[in-house]
This record gives sequence, structure tokens and C-alpha cells, in this order.
Amino acid sequence: MRYRSTKSFTNLPCAHRLHSHPGHCRFVHGYSRSFKFYFEATQLDEHNFVVDFAALKDVKQWLEHMFDHTLLIGEHDPDLAFFREMETRQLCQLRVLKSVTMEGTAALVFDHVDAMIKQKTNGRAWVAKVEVHENDKNSAELERLPDQPA
Repeated sequence: MRYRSTKSFTNLPCAHRLHSHPGHCRFVHGYSRSFKFYFEATQLDEHNFVVDFAALKDVKQWLEHMFDHTLLIGEHDPDLAFFREMETRQLCQLRVLKSVTMEGTAALVFDHVDAMIKQKTNGRAWVAKVEVHENDKNSAELERLPDQPA
């Protein structure tokens, strides 16, 4: 049997741009991102939880550090030096990511939070899926395959 629980973190306003996109997404624009994590375990903890939500303060802090009033720029953006100068001048809180798309963000948070959960539970629990929303209409999901080891 596999147990599953979910936890959402909402209203994290940040801006990004997709520098190589031919449309309006190449301009800096913002969203209020939200994240929903699906945690799984085959055994519950001593309190009968998959994951103790009260113990997720570090997850919330990391998400806020990455996505609360920040500017997300791709590591290959040709104007990265300009955005770094903006940060130096305290005009933004820059976060340089491999990919700033919803799919790229899903991969980033999946891997990072999965490692946090596994460490926190000594490998008993893991992230099975994450949903990343940039608004009410657009989202991306990343899910561990059933035969993929946790």
C-alpha cells in the first residue's frame, strides 16, 4: 500500500522572462506562483503522518527565498549581466535558474523538495508529484513514474 498526502504553498509573486520566446513572454512579466506537493510513503511516521506538515517550515522558507518578490532569469539569458547589475543596485532579488518555464520550475522544486523530504524522513517519504501554477489558467506538473525508484 502507498499513502499519499498533499501540501500547498500559495501566493508567491515573482517575475520572469523567456528571452528566446518569439511572443510577449520574452518581456519581463509577473505571476503569483503556487505549488502543490504530493508526498508518498509506504509506512506512516510515529504520528501516523506521511509527512508532518508542521515540519515543513524549511520548505516554505526555501520557496519564499526562491519565488517571493524575486526576478527569475534563465542561466543562458543574453542580458544576464544586466539583471545581475540590477541586483547589485538593489533593484531586484535575482534568481538564476536553468529554466524559468513552469516545466523547468516544476523540475527544480521537485528535485529540491524531494531531497529535503527524504532527508527529513530518513528516506521513508518522498515527493511523488508537484503541480506548479503561475495563475488560475496555466500550470505544469512533474510526477515520478510508477516504476521510478523513490
